[in-house]
Amino acid sequence: MLRYYITDRQALGGSQALVAQVARVCRAGVDYVQVREKDLDARGLYALTRQVIAAAAPAGARVLVNDRTDVALAAGAAGVHLRAGSLAPRELRRITPPGFLIAVSCHSAADVDAAAAEGADLVVLGPIFDTPSKRAYGAPLGLAVLREACARVAIPVLALGGITAEQIAVCREAGAAGIAAIRLFQADAASA
Repeated sequence: MLRYYITDRQALGGSQALVAQVARVCRAGVDYVQVREKDLDARGLYALTRQVIAAAAPAGARVLVNDRTDVALAAGAAGVHLRAGSLAPRELRRITPPGFLIAVSCHSAADVDAAAAEGADLVVLGPIFDTPSKRAYGAPLGLAVLREACARVAIPVLALGGITAEQIAVCREAGAAGIAAIRLFQADAASA
């Protein structure tokens, strides 16, 4: 079961706390870290990404940068995570090196189909369960949509949105290759 940690340094109290948390969760088995710090300018995002890469490297976790292919390439990240509606992955393949990972955010089974057809390496589908940060976008998709999306494509589909430790098994049973989360991976640090 793949584990995909999406960062939120502000919830942890800053960049240094985030870097320490990345090292901690990667040692515990996180496979991917998505640096999702939308408020940072390119220089700040580059600097933080370099620190996150260094923290994740000993455990072999791969780092992706949210929607900034330029920063991902410059920092030496393993890939990029594209927002829904971003440039098609096949277009980015023209400028990225072999093996560069491209993940895509999806919000429906049709989005998953499109991302797979456009050359994504993996997709993050959500929200599967209720989560406060996504309530403004409507009801959660649920396990039926997750199951349908997973059955339709050959690339890994990761479940996102309201994921708790107890829900990992039901996501796996629905066909998910893994889970993606912010709070699940930051919970121990936030309570410390």
